[in-house]
Amino acid sequence: MKSKLLIGLVTLGIILTGCGKSSISADEGSSIASSTATEYEPGIEEAIALEQSYTEEASEEASQSTSSEEQHAEVGDIVLPKYTAMRTDEKGGTIEHITYTAHDYAGDGSEYTKEANVYLPAGYSTDKKYNVMIILHGIGGDENEWGLNKSTSRVKAIMDNLAYYGDIEPFIVVAANGRAGKVGGKEGSGINSFYLFGQELRNDLIPYIDSHYSTYADYSEGYDLSEAREHRAIAGLSMGGMQTINIGMGECIDIFGYFGAFSAAPTSNTASKTASILKDNEYPIYYFYNICGLQDKVAYPSASAAAKNLPQLCDQFVDGENFMWQEIAGNHDFRIWYLGFYNFAQLVFNK
Repeated sequence: MKSKLLIGLVTLGIILTGCGKSSISADEGSSIASSTATEYEPGIEEAIALEQSYTEEASEEASQSTSSEEQHAEVGDIVLPKYTAMRTDEKGGTIEHITYTAHDYAGDGSEYTKEANVYLPAGYSTDKKYNVMIILHGIGGDENEWGLNKSTSRVKAIMDNLAYYGDIEPFIVVAANGRAGKVGGKEGSGINSFYLFGQELRNDLIPYIDSHYSTYADYSEGYDLSEAREHRAIAGLSMGGMQTINIGMGECIDIFGYFGAFSAAPTSNTASKTASILKDNEYPIYYFYNICGLQDKVAYPSASAAAKNLPQLCDQFVDGENFMWQEIAGNHDFRIWYLGFYNFAQLVFNK
């Protein structure tokens, strides 16, 4: 297991040890991994340890107070405590664990079964239409890394309370496994499969969600996913932040309208590359939100290179209108990523 994990994480180790480029292709990453994996073992272990060093569940059960004097959510540097309180009554949403048919895009293309976790807001009804946010994990995680596989999930608590206090219109959250291949999961890495996930999003996961839940898409065989792009968002932490940039904006701009990158990992496209990719883009970008910790040795160089000056390079991003770069004291862990989710949840679906 350890040797497989090293292959998947070697590109991250390159950054931590101070050598190599900040952006390399999947093929380059695979080539480097096969030849020099053990050289970067200390850096890789550090990255994994940071990613898994901190997690937090919902706090004590929420009260029913709705006093107008209470402070409401806002995009900022803290998650207000009342938004992390667990709701177990009818005002709390539900979590479903799903399986769906995907394809081994990193292998022979054969069908296999994938898993994901789906948050449905309180009062979910097929009589209503819902926006959808897909959230992605880091290089050492899977669909459970965001904790959206248990009732005490902090993500669930944030969603429940933002909706309860009227800060957002309730929406569906899908915590997916961002590897588009059979190799990977809890006992492997499948580094190349991260870069092929756009195919799974387009062909497998989104069609499943649109066909099984009450979304804004008019699902049918061969339907046009772009027609509901203003009702879809994608976000991720670390490697998932890279996927948001490289795949979400770089390949799937026609099916997503909102993008959130939390501590975007090494191999994220640079701002100049994204500007070049989007040069002829005709789809509106409703919001691109970024956050990274200033003490994050794993991701700050790549995340800032990917996004910090993007509005200066591409006129499709306007700081304060459809773009935000946020950097605060913090490391490569969930203290930053829970805040990122909390802020991004308030920014999406407000066009």
